[in-house]
Amino acid sequence: MLAETICSAVSVAGLGIAAVTAFRRRFLTAARIAAYSLIPIGLVMTGAVAWAAETAFSPRAWAGFGLLGAAWLLFLLTRFVERRRLRRAGAPAADARQAAAAAAPRRRPVGPAPETGRRTPAAGSGDQDDFSDIEAILKKHGI
Repeated sequence: MLAETICSAVSVAGLGIAAVTAFRRRFLTAARIAAYSLIPIGLVMTGAVAWAAETAFSPRAWAGFGLLGAAWLLFLLTRFVERRRLRRAGAPAADARQAAAAAAPRRRPVGPAPETGRRTPAAGSGDQDDFSDIEAILKKHGI
């Protein structure tokens, strides 16, 4: 009975806030607030609140939730073990794939050859060193 009263009060307060928001000409926001505020009263009318209140204070329900959690943990554990076995069984195949990839000839990228190493700046070229880096980047991109 208390849960239904609280949900009804929350719905009425939400509808009041929606009315004030609509008065301020923010109709889309008011419609959203009204939709959210109708949810608690809808749950009361369907009986979901009474069911949830009975479930929250039932030791039998909590034992059921505990069993569901244990089942979920068992599923996770078996999946973990299964993946670990597959990984160990698939390790020789993965090593063979890596060996084949290493033996395959590598292709050179199409385009100009990359520059190797950096130029050393001259003794009095502080500003030109900054611009030479920018020029190298622009040349690299063909600009």
